[in-house]
Amino acid sequence: MFRILVVEDDKNLRKLMAAVLRQSGYEILTADDGHEALVRLHDTHIDLLISDIMMPNMSGYQLTKELRRTRSELPILMVTAKESMDDKRKGFLLGTDDYMVKPIDMDELLLRVSALLRRARISNERRLSIGTLELDYDTLNVRRGELSMHLPVKEFMLLFKLLSYPERIFTRRQLMDEIWGPDVESDERTVDVHIKRLREKTSEFSEFEIQTVRGLGYRAERPA
Repeated sequence: MFRILVVEDDKNLRKLMAAVLRQSGYEILTADDGHEALVRLHDTHIDLLISDIMMPNMSGYQLTKELRRTRSELPILMVTAKESMDDKRKGFLLGTDDYMVKPIDMDELLLRVSALLRRARISNERRLSIGTLELDYDTLNVRRGELSMHLPVKEFMLLFKLLSYPERIFTRRQLMDEIWGPDVESDERTVDVHIKRLREKTSEFSEFEIQTVRGLGYRAERPA
């Protein structure tokens, strides 16, 4: 179970976000400000941080800066009433991974949390083996014996995702949100184009097959 830390000085909003996230199967810890959040982070493994910006004692900006100073790779989602481009730019430059403006749509919150956790999983595992076939996230290479192929980053991430969950169906929207991000302007046909390229490039590999699930999306199958 993923553990999420919600840092928010508004008690009612903090309780609401915690309740919605718990209902979706996440383990939730909460903190009133950045200082309390750092204590939580020191004592407990956290998979994702959701933080307000304007808080007493230590702001979300300061908290993010402190975490990135220690080279933490923890995914951070900022939630704030500050919606100017300068505020967003500051947050992203300090190292936040995503940004939501209040009032918060809880369905959108769940979407962004899920996408951030999936992207973090892909980044953290970094290597995937299927028999003699190996996918190396650091080099974006697919290898089998002497055969080695370098893929563009989006194609590699797409293949890595599908092969990480064999037989599981992913909709085009799910793949777009994870690989390209929920705010990308491209439509879902982008996924179809990348799948077509992947099939052409990996046709020599018998270890897997990318199947189209009509009306839904795609899945990877590993032959028995």
